[in-house]
Amino acid sequence: TMATVICTRFTEEYQLYEELGKGAFSVVRRCVKVLSGQEYAAKIINTKKLSARDHQKLDREARICRLLKHPNIVRLHDSISEEAHHYLIFDLVTGGELFEDIVAREYYSEADASHCIQQILEAVLHCHQMGVVHRDLKPENLLLASKSKGAAVKLADFGLAIEVEGDQQAWFGFAGTPGYLSPEVLRKDPYGKAVDLWACGVILYILLVGYPPFWDEDQHRLYQQIKAGAYDFPSPEWDTVTPEAKDLINKMLTINPSKRITAAEALKHPWISHRSTVASCMHRQETVECLKKFNARRKLKCGLRTVNPPPASPTSGSHSTSTPTERHAPPNQRRPGCGTVETGSGRLSTSTAQAPPPRSASKWW
Repeated sequence: TMATVICTRFTEEYQLYEELGKGAFSVVRRCVKVLSGQEYAAKIINTKKLSARDHQKLDREARICRLLKHPNIVRLHDSISEEAHHYLIFDLVTGGELFEDIVAREYYSEADASHCIQQILEAVLHCHQMGVVHRDLKPENLLLASKSKGAAVKLADFGLAIEVEGDQQAWFGFAGTPGYLSPEVLRKDPYGKAVDLWACGVILYILLVGYPPFWDEDQHRLYQQIKAGAYDFPSPEWDTVTPEAKDLINKMLTINPSKRITAAEALKHPWISHRSTVASCMHRQETVECLKKFNARRKLKCGLRTVNPPPASPTSGSHSTSTPTERHAPPNQRRPGCGTVETGSGRLSTSTAQAPPPRSASKWW
């Protein structure tokens, strides 16, 4: 019988360096392609520990990432399978999170927010044109290419992304991060590309004032708020925001997904397409201050915080996550969700997302 040839292409072509991040079954490390001296980020997945379902998801992520070639999306350069590990070789993005960069700026205005969301929308449009729905748009997944001023925003982490046919709507399972979930996902309705535009609306709202449109300590109440589209533009912080910015948010946070603005339409909105004449250039100090608190809350480690779909969600397969699901957590540990959740199509997976603090009265801290 012929011996199985074990591929060692990664080991031969790349040199590994320091760790950049860690997941349940994976680690991200800086690596250098020996022949070119080019730096990359290698996501190293321990395939021995993966279930059949996780293998499918890994294949899906690699397949999706191979499709996407855009300046505002973290690029997959190579995908290599060795005996016990799979290596996904991505762009090395060194600028950190967009939201962390904003709080370090001396000047930040509506026009800056417009430029940020424009780049996010360009990335989302490319995904949608390629038949990909991201499903987990949130600040943790918005990175900067480098530390230099004006570096490009890069959309990352396609671990929950799905492939759809055209404008196909279907129930693809309960997936996402609590504060960014769309009404249709919470209603367990068929859904499609429009879920990404809802999340863009949540992100844009935060970019303008530094706190989220929907928030409640109690996850069930949070979900009720989202399903009702119950957000507002409270004084005084929203008084200085242009009507055009609010109009774009309203068009993104439209409950009915078929009436919601698309990525292509949003890019044509005057607040984005005519930014220099429409968006305000006033420095938003309060937004920066608020965003600092928002970031700090997100960064708190999850501990025993849990993430839950609404009741009656089918969860099949094993929960391969370090975070307990709500139904197993003692009452004193039932906290708002802190991370990505995917059920209905498999398992719960957690990431480092952190729910923001509650809004009491008009303030959210």
